[in-house]
Amino acid sequence: MGRLDGKVALISGGARGMGAAGAKIFAHEGARVVVGDILEDAARETVAEIGDAATCVGLDVTREGDWANATQHALEAFGRLDVLINNAGVGGVSPIEELDMAEYRRITEVNQTGVFLGIRAAIEPMSDAGGGSIVNISSIDGLVGMPQCLPYVASKFAVRGMTKTAAIELAGRGIRVNSIHPGHIATPMNNPMGTEEAARAMREYCERDVPLARIGEPEDIARLALFLASDESAYCTGSEFTADGGLLAGVPLPG
Repeated sequence: MGRLDGKVALISGGARGMGAAGAKIFAHEGARVVVGDILEDAARETVAEIGDAATCVGLDVTREGDWANATQHALEAFGRLDVLINNAGVGGVSPIEELDMAEYRRITEVNQTGVFLGIRAAIEPMSDAGGGSIVNISSIDGLVGMPQCLPYVASKFAVRGMTKTAAIELAGRGIRVNSIHPGHIATPMNNPMGTEEAARAMREYCERDVPLARIGEPEDIARLALFLASDESAYCTGSEFTADGGLLAGVPLPG
C-alpha cells in the first residue's frame, strides 16, 4: 500500500530537479501525477520514466490561463486534484545597485506570483475533492537574507507569508498549506552553467560548512514533500519545514 494511494498531484517545475524527483517518488507511492513545466520536452521524458501513472502539461506559472489548463488537465486525466506542489522557481545574482526592474520582475513573477496563481487555481478542484494539500517550495533564503539575491530572497519570504495566510483561509475547506525551505540542493538552479567545476565547488563548500557535511539531493526534498502531501501530516498546516543539513541551526565554533 502506497502512502499516496488514490491521490492526484500536480507538480509545477516537475520536469527536472526536485520536481522530477517528487513526481517519481509520488508515483511510486501510489499517486497519479501531472508534471507541469515550461520545459515540455523534459517533462515528457520524466513522464516516460514514470509510465501510465503520470502525464504532462505545458505550464508557465506566470500565466493564469496555463494554471487553468493544468488543473483542467488533471481533472480530465485522473478525475480529481488532491495535491499541489508549487515547485517552479528561478534565481539570479546581482548587486542591488546593478539590478534592473526587468530582472526583478522576472524572478518575482515566477517565484511569487506563480505560487499565488497556483494556490488560487487549486482551491476549487481541491474543495470538490473534499480537501487537499498544497506544498510551496520556498528556500532557506525565505528565512534569512542572502547578498546579491534581493529579488530571490524577497520572493521566497513572500512564499512563506502567502503559505500562512492561505493556510488560515483554506483550513475550513480541508486544504492544508505548508512551505518547505531547502538549503543547498544539487539541482540545475545551483549550477546554471552545468559545469563540473561549479558542482565540485558547491559540494566542497557543503562538506566543509554544512553540519551534515554534504549537499542536499533532490530526493531529500521530495521525501519531505511526500510527507506533507500524505495524510501522515494531517495536523500540519501553515508551517515551515527546513531541510538544509543543519546550515541554519547556528554558528559553528571556530577551528
